[in-house]
Amino acid sequence: MGVNFKDLIPKTPVKLEDLGGKIIAIDAYNAIYQFLSIIRQPDGTPLKDSSGKITSHLSGLFYRTSNLIEMGIKPVYVFDGESPALKAAEIERRKQVKVEAVVHYEKAVAKGDKEKMFMYAQASTSMKDYMLGDSQKLLGLMGLPWVQAPGEGEAQAAHMNKKGDADYCASQDYDSLLFGAGKLLRNVTISGRRKRGNVTIEVVPEVIELPKTLHECGLTREQLIDVGILIGTDFNPDGVKGIGPKTALKLIKQYGTLKNAVPHIENLTFADKIEEIQDIFLHPKVTDNYKIEWREPYEEGIIAFMSGEKEFGEERIKKSLDRMTAGTKKQKGKVSLEKWFR
Repeated sequence: MGVNFKDLIPKTPVKLEDLGGKIIAIDAYNAIYQFLSIIRQPDGTPLKDSSGKITSHLSGLFYRTSNLIEMGIKPVYVFDGESPALKAAEIERRKQVKVEAVVHYEKAVAKGDKEKMFMYAQASTSMKDYMLGDSQKLLGLMGLPWVQAPGEGEAQAAHMNKKGDADYCASQDYDSLLFGAGKLLRNVTISGRRKRGNVTIEVVPEVIELPKTLHECGLTREQLIDVGILIGTDFNPDGVKGIGPKTALKLIKQYGTLKNAVPHIENLTFADKIEEIQDIFLHPKVTDNYKIEWREPYEEGIIAFMSGEKEFGEERIKKSLDRMTAGTKKQKGKVSLEKWFR
């Protein structure tokens, strides 16, 4: 879910091709769920191999990532570890939503309603155990680094951004800002023309800078966390009934802290958990035990895995590999010239 800062914070559109040479720490689970949700047949059926295993995530991971590399971008995928105990309620809520979506999907199938079939199939998207291993294997074959977070993946990506090991962190969730990411990129893995219902829209990557956000909202990071808690986070999904982003911002600016605002707020059901939620964002479980290195892709291994094992078209895989390799060489040439003229 993530915190709903959509109408509260400033965003700046950016072109992916202008991010050449930049290191982007990508929230892996967030991206994989997007691929699983978007890459489907018209009736909502995901891509599958002949054994019935879903391969939509591999299609998105390979083709989208190769496009980023072709532009000279250096991606690092960050995988979730153990979730905080307070996230259990949100995880359970998501499971229930998926169960209900499956029921609605079956009803749509019975009626032959393809539009609703696709919609409910997306809503029922879930991660299977084998998808994690497949994704990490593919990244390894592509020569790309990935990091195993001890806790939340977006917290680890934000940590890497704060340390300067990544120029940006990428996620659809605004929680990255609460975890302290200085520069958040949204729509990196889904940019381009996308269908929303019967309408086709252009999804544009956007940058959100934490210092600019805090300045324009007139908040400290601690206060932004308090605003997020009032709206609702993964650790208190319902927030406070009747309080949206603008009201939450007004309350925190008026009283300074959520603790001071509590006596003036009705329907607040998680007062005893506020400090624990704040601590999750201010002191997340992260690690410095990672190594970020890019290697040449193992082309034979990629073809054997993607075409031989997962049954993707070999010709298209080879073309993407050629473009990816060309983009990498071009970027290396730019870096060498820049160093030469320093």
